[in-house]
Amino acid sequence: MQLSKILKPEAVKVISSSSSKKRLLHDLGDLASSAYGIDANRAVEALMERESLGPTGVGHGVALPHARLDGVTEVIGVFIQLEKPVDFDAVDRQPVDIVFGLFAPEEAGVEHLKALALVSRTLREASICNKLRANKDAQTLYTILTEGQTVQAA
Repeated sequence: MQLSKILKPEAVKVISSSSSKKRLLHDLGDLASSAYGIDANRAVEALMERESLGPTGVGHGVALPHARLDGVTEVIGVFIQLEKPVDFDAVDRQPVDIVFGLFAPEEAGVEHLKALALVSRTLREASICNKLRANKDAQTLYTILTEGQTVQAA
């Protein structure tokens, strides 16, 4: 699996700031709606339901919110970079500025987990996160995410 298979260029966005974790989840839902045509409200509800089980802020300024969503036929991703980090209840208590959201079909088993592992491995690389933080252009961010993953696989 490659990030380019689950993330479209139009599903990458830079936002100057988000007022809260809840607002950021709404931003993810809106981005998923515009990029993939899924229902934004249902996407936000699914993300909030998943967050109630435990925060998806994995540390080092990175959050990986994810949810299963009826009507989604394959695992899809959305990426938001915040110019101003927001509190996300991360495990290390640090605010997040790199957010990769995943949506998977209700019945997706291993594919959802593979995608989550791939995104986690990619964003665990400090060099990739540093490159992401040094750029504010959505197309450049997409390239960093997808090329960085390809290089790792080689």
